[in-house]
Amino acid sequence: MGTSGFSWKLEDHPKLPKGKTIALVVLDGWGEANPDKYNCIHVAETPTMDSLKTGAPDKWRLVRAHGKAVGLPTEDDMGNSEVGHNALGAGRIYAQGAKLVDSALASGKIYEGEGFKYIKECFDNGTLHLIGLLSDGGVHSRLDQLQLLLKGASENGAKRIRLHILTDGRDVLDGSSVGFVETIENDLSNLRAKGVDAQIASGGGRMYVTMDRYENDWSVVKRGWDAQVLGEAPYKFRNAVEAVKKLREDPKTSDQYLPPFVIVDESGNAVGPIVDGDAVVTINFRADRMVMVAKALEYEDFDKFDRVRVPKIHYAGMLQYDGELKLPSKYLVSPPEIDRTSGEYLVHNGVRTFACSETVKFGHVTFFWNGNRSGYFDASMEEYVEIPSDSGITFNVQPKMKALEIAEKARDAILSRKFDQVRVNLPNGDMVGHTGDIDATVVACKAADEAVKIILDAIEQVGGIYVVTADHGNAEDMVKRSKSGQPMLDKKGNIQVLTSHTLQPVPIAIGGPGLAPGVRYRKDVPDGGLANVAATVMNLHGFVAPSDYEPTLIEVVDN
Repeated sequence: MGTSGFSWKLEDHPKLPKGKTIALVVLDGWGEANPDKYNCIHVAETPTMDSLKTGAPDKWRLVRAHGKAVGLPTEDDMGNSEVGHNALGAGRIYAQGAKLVDSALASGKIYEGEGFKYIKECFDNGTLHLIGLLSDGGVHSRLDQLQLLLKGASENGAKRIRLHILTDGRDVLDGSSVGFVETIENDLSNLRAKGVDAQIASGGGRMYVTMDRYENDWSVVKRGWDAQVLGEAPYKFRNAVEAVKKLREDPKTSDQYLPPFVIVDESGNAVGPIVDGDAVVTINFRADRMVMVAKALEYEDFDKFDRVRVPKIHYAGMLQYDGELKLPSKYLVSPPEIDRTSGEYLVHNGVRTFACSETVKFGHVTFFWNGNRSGYFDASMEEYVEIPSDSGITFNVQPKMKALEIAEKARDAILSRKFDQVRVNLPNGDMVGHTGDIDATVVACKAADEAVKIILDAIEQVGGIYVVTADHGNAEDMVKRSKSGQPMLDKKGNIQVLTSHTLQPVPIAIGGPGLAPGVRYRKDVPDGGLANVAATVMNLHGFVAPSDYEPTLIEVVDN
């Protein structure tokens, strides 16, 4: 820590005992919204979660999981799993992704940093390539940041710029890609008027090109590599607006799944393959769907697919996407320095910890929980278990996912009595909610509820305590709404399905036979958010949280 006199030792809680087994359950994508037919949590049979809400109303409340409560710039910013788990684990609110990039762009600091200086070395003789998600969704990237970076890079000497766009339709409405491409084409045309050779070079849909995560499907990254680096794709167009419009004519395709395309000149040659001496920036600020492409761009030893040609480039990320792998090694904006997380404190204070999820959320319940840090704090005190997720299918095909397996692992860990904290993430509400399949999401919510029951039954057996919460909303509202809250329809009169996260608060329920009598939620933390959960959990372990943590949600009243 560097500060003199720092100690990991936590003060004992004056009224709460140590040594109770605590199950900490995070339901991914499980917000609280008005009950209607588009609220899959309401429609689904969820007797366990229902009983937590109605059975002990003083042990159930809502917390904020979006916007400033999780370090994002505005209250219009929906929460996400990364910032959510950061806040849950860190117990304090850190400026996050988008916010860090916003301030670096606004102050101009981004252009003074090591990362930008590194890519700038290529501006005289090479091309600057920008690869990333083109939308204003604000989850992985934002259009206005790309616009500022284009302007700033050209003012700082970039003479030739190529964009490799990935269409969204997941964090924003399907079909909105055309408008975003038209907007950025207008910016590029203004740059060309100023003598900068700037144009779109390739594109494709985010779920089919480049933006895979957790090494689920390397062919997604390869399709991007072929278009962006090799200038090869099954579809060739003279301009990107035409490309997106034409490819969207296929009824089976959508913005998320547009096939890869390259832009060619009048002779049919790709206008912007990445070659020796070029600079490349991946513009997304969110890490999870950039790590794989970063490996392909950065690693000399790489065997996930045949890269065919590996250009000698200067590559930087908008941010560093993996702090443990130090990937990429160069980045334009420095990450939040998250230290002294609750997990590290608790391990130092004798709390033996078990964490488990399936592949798609395993990193959340470990790496993001622990302040963007891989591995164990103390291998003798901790065990992390990853259950492989289904691959090669969309999650609505198997909406139960691995909820049962995760619950069984948690149950066994609880009943073994080897652990003081058993922490899991149940991904169903989020991962199936993202597919926009309402019926499958209902099945997903029921499966998550059944998993919670298995865990709570085990806590009952060992006299433990449960904390059941979520990281952000998703499954509780599956329809796009007007300002007045009415479901919106498309031109054909069908509802516009909402596949994204939401701005809704999330529940937190506490209970179990080990919960001391007199524990209840305080009334003086009405705006409590995810960052207040860490101090709460520390209390339930029998400790007082560090003084700079967001305040606990609970108090103990003498009965």
